[in-house]
Amino acid sequence: MSSKIKTLNEKMALSKLGGGQKRIDKQHEKKKLTARERILYLLDEGSFEEIGALVTHRTKDFGMENQKFYGDGVVTGYGTVDGRLVYVFAQDFTVFGGSLSETHAEKICKIMDMAVNVGAPIIGLNDSGGARIQEGVRSLGGYADIFYRNVQASGVIPQISAIMGPCAGGAVYSPAMTDFTIMVQDTSYMFVTGPNVVKTVTNEEVTSEELGGASVHSTKSGVAHKTSANDVECLEDVKKLLSYLPQSNREKPEDIVFELKDEIRESLSEIVPDNPNKPYDMHSVIEGVIDTDSFYEIHKDHAENIIVGFARLGGKSIGIVANQPMFLAGVLDVNSSKKAARFVRFCDAFNIPLLVFEDVPGFLPGTDQEWNGIIVHGAKLLYAFSEATVPRVTVITRKAYGGAYDVMNSKHIGSDMNFAWPNAEIAVMGAKGAAEIIFKREITAAEDSEAKWKEKEAEYAELFANPYSAAERGYIDEVILPKNTRRKLIKAFSMLENKDVNTPKRKHGNIPL
Repeated sequence: MSSKIKTLNEKMALSKLGGGQKRIDKQHEKKKLTARERILYLLDEGSFEEIGALVTHRTKDFGMENQKFYGDGVVTGYGTVDGRLVYVFAQDFTVFGGSLSETHAEKICKIMDMAVNVGAPIIGLNDSGGARIQEGVRSLGGYADIFYRNVQASGVIPQISAIMGPCAGGAVYSPAMTDFTIMVQDTSYMFVTGPNVVKTVTNEEVTSEELGGASVHSTKSGVAHKTSANDVECLEDVKKLLSYLPQSNREKPEDIVFELKDEIRESLSEIVPDNPNKPYDMHSVIEGVIDTDSFYEIHKDHAENIIVGFARLGGKSIGIVANQPMFLAGVLDVNSSKKAARFVRFCDAFNIPLLVFEDVPGFLPGTDQEWNGIIVHGAKLLYAFSEATVPRVTVITRKAYGGAYDVMNSKHIGSDMNFAWPNAEIAVMGAKGAAEIIFKREITAAEDSEAKWKEKEAEYAELFANPYSAAERGYIDEVILPKNTRRKLIKAFSMLENKDVNTPKRKHGNIPL
């Protein structure tokens, strides 16, 4: 028996070495943790249980039968984060560059199936050179097996991808179908075709970082939801993100113990300027309402005219969508609509209530927006809110103009509670533009057209640039003082906690993609 135990111990020791100490040292030289180090940092101490440590590939072509490593380039298993069960896989770049083989894929698929069946989040730590070319179609089939499971798990369990090295070719489509993608600055990149192919096809010279680095995907493309400075910060971001999420769609996020006190926030009364054209930072409103230091922003550097993220309100996890007057006056455009729509749909899938702060002058005009499909992309956000059955509350802090008023979680598309501050303006458009259209003849005929225009602008503003016309019709449930917003919202979400909506039976809707 002792010899058999010795054999087992030797095999397990080899599996923990991955591609060997030299390759581990190279990983460290690049300021990157190894696959095992990443898992052990992510999970609670002593909680990791590995699955498939002794798996090896089955390839016999190109001399591969002489190159076998236990684990075959990916470490898989389960453990806990803050005491909550999670499943995890970490690709090991020290073994064949973390390339995906048939057995590598089988290991990932096995824990994905477990995660869905048990009802717990799946976390992928990606660091791979792509498909293992020695295996041909078998490695491609392995990717497809993973993609299929990403789709089956979507909306069932949270799926988080951390890109901690290369992720190229077909490999990028798995993270793209997960709920959140976090990239590491300077050491990770994602692209469908690499710099060499780009140069061959388009004659364009570009580096991996310029083509698909973390900064590109967190600002321009929106592929990355978060960028971290290094591996450790990335894993901390994963932990923080998990703290706002439930285990699966069968549960609600865990509450933090909270005692309701006075909850008056006087500072909220000083944020919105009297001048309706002067910008202010919506982050100040958010921070003034939520539990202290609880905001975790998603897509911070992409489509900055809208803010999305998680927070806690009275100890409960909520999702926040807010127009940002500091950028493009908070208008809705192609990118902000897509950004917010996906976030809304995630929150709805996982029972996370939605809070909307609205200050929107409309949709961004121009040929660029129209030619890039603002009609369809704006409809995505409208569809996402209309489809959502979680508790939904809106606070109009200033402007709510035109079709954007409808889209931003209005009462008409199923919002549960809608509040407005006294300075809110709910109208088809701003008073100046409206007066020019409605009173065009009078303004043109007047001796002092500028004075007449201002007169009619004030007349229109008196009638519509306020929240009371909407309140009279029940479109606004209550006009509230800014300082009372936090208390009103805590009570509203508490009242809505057991909301239950029966939707029409259907296979699925046809969101305008």
